[in-house]
Amino acid sequence: MEIQTLFREALLLPANAVGYHVNHELSGMFLNRFVLFGHEYGFELEEYVQAMECPFDADSRVFQHIETHWNGHGRGSRQTVSSAWHHVRWEGHAIEVGLLSWNDGSCEKRYHWIVSDSRELGERFLCAVCDWEAEVRGEVLVFDNGNWSKSEELYHAIKSVTFDNLTLPDALKEEIQTDFRQFFASRELYDRYRIPWKRGILFLGPPGNGKTHTVKALINQIDQPCLYVKSLKARYATDHETIHSVFERARQTTPCLLVLEDLDSLINDRNRAFFLNELDGFAANTGVVVLATTNHPELLDPAILDRPSRFDRKYAFELPAAAEREAYISRWNATVEPELQLTPDGLNDIVERTDGFSFAYLKELFLSAMMRWIAVPQPGQMDLAMRSQIDMLRDQMTRNPTPAPELPQEEADPMAAFYRGMQAADED
Repeated sequence: MEIQTLFREALLLPANAVGYHVNHELSGMFLNRFVLFGHEYGFELEEYVQAMECPFDADSRVFQHIETHWNGHGRGSRQTVSSAWHHVRWEGHAIEVGLLSWNDGSCEKRYHWIVSDSRELGERFLCAVCDWEAEVRGEVLVFDNGNWSKSEELYHAIKSVTFDNLTLPDALKEEIQTDFRQFFASRELYDRYRIPWKRGILFLGPPGNGKTHTVKALINQIDQPCLYVKSLKARYATDHETIHSVFERARQTTPCLLVLEDLDSLINDRNRAFFLNELDGFAANTGVVVLATTNHPELLDPAILDRPSRFDRKYAFELPAAAEREAYISRWNATVEPELQLTPDGLNDIVERTDGFSFAYLKELFLSAMMRWIAVPQPGQMDLAMRSQIDMLRDQMTRNPTPAPELPQEEADPMAAFYRGMQAADED
């Protein structure tokens, strides 16, 4: 039987019979070789053979079923292979790999068959592909809807974020950098004194005060693999299963930074015990730094918030004091065109008037004042435009405690920040 005919016939069978049928038929077709069957999520054959420059070609007698997906406006497309038969030359050995996708009753999965001269060779090839795929190189691993994906786009966006363009109290900024730098450089010391080489660190405080920017700057600075958890909810998996998947992947990627943003929204009464078990249970989590953030520490269970062995270091991100507001406003003032700039007296006045503003509300102040100024452009009138917006925003803060839209603190061009904010609103 030809491979093409085998695949076509198999896809007409019930979902739970496809794998067995193909495996049985391939074992008969390749009597003197070993057939390895599986569906590991990390078996990305095409990426591996291209990176390793292995001789590789698709069997023209087998139809290649390729799906093309739109990545979103202006971001092009990507392709995934749903079915194909490939010939690979790996370490001097001839290996054949079949790929076939079907819905197994819960979701679409891609299965593979590795045909090689021995079980040992097939397993080595499988592990080589999956080990290579598990490495994080120039990307961020993002966990969402029960699956991991690699985001080069997020990685490159983070590369522009540094502590140099972050406004925080100098002591806090230096302490955070020193803490992470020393941890990743101290593996031998931890081992020598038999101290578990792992950390749990929590950033807490009102929204809009630099927690997310600091996380990005850390990822950029420490240059370690980063795993970012977007959600623990999945259509076809329980929270227990997704939490295990998160920590299992982190343990496979050590040393690494595991980021749990808005921890209070990820952990609830139903999944808390399992989360705590993964955090400090039987698994060692060696080399894993769990970095969590929360705007609402009061919503976290004391078992998470107050037990030192879980999150042994907490950093508070408070509303910016006058010195931070002055530095932040001055930095903004230096980026705009001269006719949009505040006067020296106006800048000092705005610093005093914005007591109690978060960085997010300061951004909102800049943008709304520019929009007001653009309506009736008058050079030298930004002081007045800014003052008029302060009262409006303070009233908004009083009536609606929800923070202003979070725009990156590092955004140098305020007009670019405005348009990015508008785009984010459209996408929501």
